[in-house]
Amino acid sequence: MKCRQLLIKRWKIKVMAVLNCCNFNHSIQIIRSLRYQINHVAFNSFWYIKLRGYVILSNVSSTGNDSDCGCSRVKQPQLSTASRQKMATRVLQRVGKGLKQTKNGLQTNGQVTVVVRSLSAFREDSWFKSLFVRKVDPRKDAHSHLLAKKEDNNLYKIQFHNVKPECLDSYNELCEDILPSIHADPEYPCELVGTWNTWYGEQDQAVHLWRYRGGYPALTEVMNKLRQNKKFMDYRNERGKMLLSRRNQLLLEFSFWNEPVPRPGPNIYELRSYQLRPGTMIEWGNYWARAIEIRQQNHEAVGGFFSQIGSLYTVHHLWAYKDLQSREITRNAAWQRDGWDEVVYYTVPLIQHMESRIMIPMKNSPLK
Repeated sequence: MKCRQLLIKRWKIKVMAVLNCCNFNHSIQIIRSLRYQINHVAFNSFWYIKLRGYVILSNVSSTGNDSDCGCSRVKQPQLSTASRQKMATRVLQRVGKGLKQTKNGLQTNGQVTVVVRSLSAFREDSWFKSLFVRKVDPRKDAHSHLLAKKEDNNLYKIQFHNVKPECLDSYNELCEDILPSIHADPEYPCELVGTWNTWYGEQDQAVHLWRYRGGYPALTEVMNKLRQNKKFMDYRNERGKMLLSRRNQLLLEFSFWNEPVPRPGPNIYELRSYQLRPGTMIEWGNYWARAIEIRQQNHEAVGGFFSQIGSLYTVHHLWAYKDLQSREITRNAAWQRDGWDEVVYYTVPLIQHMESRIMIPMKNSPLK
């Protein structure tokens, strides 16, 4: 009961924020931000779905002047705090009576009208319903089969090594001696895609990206052969003395990204990592399949990957820029192209956590 009271209070605050909002798009965004709270409560989700549909504003009108925000689409409601609180309370109280009561709207003091467009807006295929309820279609293929490239069978491994600050130079020298030799040896069905030190982000960190042509069998073959390689085992033992921690992930490549290929330098690289909400990978892929066309014009896109083993529902986007200034110019230019703002608007709610690393290539990195 206490949990229910706290959540009702939270919803009441959010409903008041919508009623106080002069911008229709912003009010939609407020309600969209609540759609994922369903995963963190213990009682009937249908109650929340009905409330989402009920409080969305399709029109807020007023007899007063336009608001100072310059919004020409909707005028600022002239309501006192008490009136807004009363209206929010009424919305919460009437949710249980069903959506049919919303057809004619809710009117208070002749100044504000809250309208749900019509009950037909909740058709099975309606865009309005898609704002609040994510329909998960039954599928007979794993998400990885739908998103990954089918023409090849590449598997990627990304390694994050946190190095003792006083050992970073020695660590780099050790890696520059061993890693390129594995990359160049035809006995190992793997390639070093890139190896970097983090410049901005986590400090004293090395990042290595490997590609295994042949998928999991190739990975197993490489691991078995390396265990018999005395030089590599000596490298591992010596490396262990220099590290504070390490972690890795096995990745697949998005089908709509280019395969990472060696490029001349000098460049800096940005690794943007996104922790998505479970169940949203297909939705993310659908939006980015269109977005990547916008971000390819300056050839800054290097590779896009999603995790299979390790931290799940993780996406990594790898970008290359000449310097930090060109990064800023390129990213700002994307906002001037049609469709980029829409991609950002619809993908941000899918993210639980995001992180950016600016990285400098090591001397022998194929990505210079």
